[in-house]
Order: sequence, then structure tokens, then C-alpha cells
Amino acid sequence: MTTTIRFYKPYGVLTKFTDAEERPTLADYIHLPAIYPAGRLDLDSEGLLILTDHNALKTRLTEPRYAHPRTYWAQVEHIPDEQALQQLREGVVIQDYTTRPAQVSLIDEPADLPPRDPPIRYRKSTPTAFVQITLTEGRNRQVRRMTAAVGHPTLRLIRVAVGPITLESLSPGEWQPLTPTQQRDLLKSVGLIK
Repeated sequence: MTTTIRFYKPYGVLTKFTDAEERPTLADYIHLPAIYPAGRLDLDSEGLLILTDHNALKTRLTEPRYAHPRTYWAQVEHIPDEQALQQLREGVVIQDYTTRPAQVSLIDEPADLPPRDPPIRYRKSTPTAFVQITLTEGRNRQVRRMTAAVGHPTLRLIRVAVGPITLESLSPGEWQPLTPTQQRDLLKSVGLIK
């Protein structure tokens, strides 16, 4: 029997269980043996993490060749026009590579989004907007680098879905085991069951 959970990683928490500098880690929230994150989120990002003891599932969720979708809400500086959104959809050059095509849309600010602690910096003269981005690759700080490349730096980043699994009904710092239906849907989405 495997264990797989979904966790709402708060801002400022490391995606690991120990830290020599004694910063907040997953161990401050999750007390389950032999369970590891299937992917990561940066210290300054928030949102959904899948943790599991199922090695094949972890591999399918993290190896780029499996192109598993991940969906983010990025609060960006200024309001992107259609040209900027289209650049993100088609792929942008970051460092030495071009990102894969992505699903990108401008969305209203999510109504049930919990406040971030600390809040993002507020500037009266700089409007912000929310962009939903679904990627099939997960390079280091990719969403932040993509939005910056089209002139809209990311101020806040929340991962809201990994394949069929979402943050629904979780608050920052909370976790839940996947239901049997969620577990089946996730395994199906990565091709481990039919």
C-alpha cells in the first residue's frame, strides 16, 4: 500500500525535510515516514506539492520526458497584452533554451486566494494581473523567468494543480491523503494504470 498526499506549501517553506540553516521545511507540517516530494516549489512560491512513497509515480511526475502538466497562477506586474500572452503560449527564450508551448490565459484575481504572509509589495502606480499558466516542463524558476522575459515580472506564484490533483479545499500548511479516486486519476494521468 502506497501513501500519496497533497500539501499546500506556504510561502517561505523549503521543499525538503531538513535545513542546516533551520529555515521552515516540510517537517514542520508533515510527520509521515518515507514520503518524499514529487517535484519542488521554490522558497518564495506557494501551492500544491504531491508527496509520495511511490517511486514510479515520483519519477513520472518529475522527469521532463513525461511532460506532466502543472498549472500556476502568477500575479504579475502590469497587465499583459495579447502579444505577451501569445509569446508565453508559443515559448520564450530563457538562458540557453526555448520553453515548450504552454496554455496561458489572463484570469480574474481568484476570489478564494488566501493572503500571503508577508504580502507582496504594493505600488499604487503599478497595476497587477493574474495569469494562469499550464506547463509540461518544470525547469528552475521557469514561470518567473518566462513572465520576466515578456516584460511582466512575477510578484506571487501559486501552483494550483498537478495533472488532475488540485489545491481545492486546502489552506496553506494543510495536507490530505489522496482519496482512492484522486489516486486512481493521478496514476492514470501519468500512464501507470489504464
